[in-house]
Amino acid sequence: MTTTVTGLFDRYDDASATVDALERAGIPSSDISILANNDNGRARVNDAGNDTSKAVEDAETGAGVGAAVGGIGGLLTGLGLMAIPGVGPVVAAGWLAATAAGAVTGAVVGGAAGGIVGAMTEAGVPEDEAHVYAEGIRRGGTLVTAKVEDALVANARAIIAEHKSADVTQRRTDYEADGWKRFDESASTPTQDALRDTRNLPPL
Repeated sequence: MTTTVTGLFDRYDDASATVDALERAGIPSSDISILANNDNGRARVNDAGNDTSKAVEDAETGAGVGAAVGGIGGLLTGLGLMAIPGVGPVVAAGWLAATAAGAVTGAVVGGAAGGIVGAMTEAGVPEDEAHVYAEGIRRGGTLVTAKVEDALVANARAIIAEHKSADVTQRRTDYEADGWKRFDESASTPTQDALRDTRNLPPL
């Protein structure tokens, strides 16, 4: 039996380190997924190297996977760009990324909702938590999700916690304090400065 273990991270580096630690703990790369907001432009597909990427253009139409970018090894070497309605461009790899891509294009049926929330619920994430995780990605965060054999669940959860994952209950409370109720994939994609403002970072 397997359990889906999930962590939301405010810093991409913490999420990346979590993926690396999970792989070292014996969880196969094929059972781990990462979805990271591309708000800082860490992934580019424009040969000229300017601020316009195909992922940003695709985000406006809900298009799928773009060009691959490099990683540090294991799962992270397979990172690619995709666009999620309501979130915009994300850097993604792994099974949940593939499920989310299918949900965006309508290839995935089932779950309590469509899009990225539906992809997470289909994978076993409770719907109320899935909405918080989707909103967390929208606001600039990174989601790490792993399908873990029961014998490794406690270790996987400890790894996620020690790499500074957000408390999903507290994060929901924080969002609701500003009037948020649930993730809205029809919402406009936030700007980079708006994303930074939600994390109390200075404008770019």
